[in-house]
Amino acid sequence: MPMQNYEEYWKLTNAFTDYNGKKFLDTLAVCVDFIDEYKDELYSEEKYSRLQTEVEKLNPINLISIRKSINQLVKMGFINSFLLSYHPQTKEYIEARTNKKRETLLSKIIYSNSSFNRAVNNDSPIKQINFLIQTLIEKGKLSKEEIIALMLVDIEAHKKPFISEIELQKYVAEATKTGFIKRKYNQVGYLYNILGKLDDLVFVKDDLYFKEDAQQIFGEDLTLITKKRDPYLHRLYKNLLQEECEEIYGKPLCVLEKLAYPVLIASHIKPFIQSNETEAYDPNNGLLLSRTIDSLFDLKYISFTDEGKMIFSKRISDDVKEFWKDYQLDPSILNIQRKNYLAYHRNLMSVIDKVIN
Repeated sequence: MPMQNYEEYWKLTNAFTDYNGKKFLDTLAVCVDFIDEYKDELYSEEKYSRLQTEVEKLNPINLISIRKSINQLVKMGFINSFLLSYHPQTKEYIEARTNKKRETLLSKIIYSNSSFNRAVNNDSPIKQINFLIQTLIEKGKLSKEEIIALMLVDIEAHKKPFISEIELQKYVAEATKTGFIKRKYNQVGYLYNILGKLDDLVFVKDDLYFKEDAQQIFGEDLTLITKKRDPYLHRLYKNLLQEECEEIYGKPLCVLEKLAYPVLIASHIKPFIQSNETEAYDPNNGLLLSRTIDSLFDLKYISFTDEGKMIFSKRISDDVKEFWKDYQLDPSILNIQRKNYLAYHRNLMSVIDKVIN
């Protein structure tokens, strides 16, 4: 698989984050009116300069911010490069009476016409959001690490409109190794802001799903997912789970597999979105697990008895059951509080099995 230079990545100009806000809609309207008035005039820097003057009349700001705002409209697909045309539904977006209608139109415009490689004076056929969503269709879920790794993919090097699981994991490894996630924090935030506003997509924790798929998996009101974690309290919560492992096993490890993976997940027993403030950061409401076990546990494919024995959902295949059947949690970590949380988890698994089966 060809790897690109890791300072090359999906770049998004982000002067606006509120796409229903007056500043965004007014700026877009000025650009559309300008394009309509001068549609027969070929692009030139002088023409671009006149548009910047029109935008400045709305809100006198510095030239860099004006150019950034116009470029964002181009990259998002509302207006096309060279100021000669715009997406057929751009005017409908401006005139929409409800934010819900704009959400659907925003999704159509971005999916069909956005390109982060575009600028006012440069066109590009590369459609990053389209590529990301096609990959989501193939995988069903994208983790935060996978979304960030996608920002490093050279789409032109791929014959398919999506990236395979094996290839994607290589990019995840490279993104981690090169520190891309930490260095490009703002760009990651810009992409997340757009994804969070698209119709029929939802983040559950940091994982991206189609809403219908998430509803089937979690069987709950997805509006609850907007509950935000306190990053510092969550860090302390994970630290306490790691310290517990060090006391019992001598080092942090997956408490089921007893393996010291380089990445371990502080997995909530009672889901974070259903926990009150005390429960959300209570280390007794957590288990330090590997990614694989965390995924199975988080999606209620497995749970544990009060004695630590693994129990399986009706939705899980026999070969998976056979592989994990002899694994169990040590009694030393199963205090009264954890047993109470596990009872809640087992009940959730039972409810989901009944709904789906």
